[in-house]
Amino acid sequence: MTDYFHMSMEERDIRTISNLGLAHMGDAVYELLVRAWLCEQGRATARGLHRAAVDRVAAPAQAAVARKLLPHLTETEQGIYRRGRNARVSAVPQNASPEEYHAATGLEALFGHLYLKGETDRIGQLFALAMDISHGGQHAPEENEHHAP
Repeated sequence: MTDYFHMSMEERDIRTISNLGLAHMGDAVYELLVRAWLCEQGRATARGLHRAAVDRVAAPAQAAVARKLLPHLTETEQGIYRRGRNARVSAVPQNASPEEYHAATGLEALFGHLYLKGETDRIGQLFALAMDISHGGQHAPEENEHHAP
């Protein structure tokens, strides 16, 4: 049985997955990491956790993370990012510019590729950088910041 928590696909097999397929995988990986990180902070309500996660996984936030991570990526990782960024998408969400959405797709493709390859240590390194730089390095919001008005 395949251990989907610890993938280790061969590069040739990963290359058969479309760039948007990699982004689909990476979107889930990145959101799972964000949710785990927020839970680890332990200071938000369920509603606050959801709002904080949405804020961090939205295309504009992911685009900001991508811009900051680019100088830290290897040449191979930059290539994966560029292919994801340049993938043809059919629609862009209203809350993001086309540039932001493409950058976010590139970031997601990179995380998807790394996950499928089993490079969890590298994912951890990049995610640690992302959490230090996204939202000005702030930690999870306090509970009272996310109560309904």
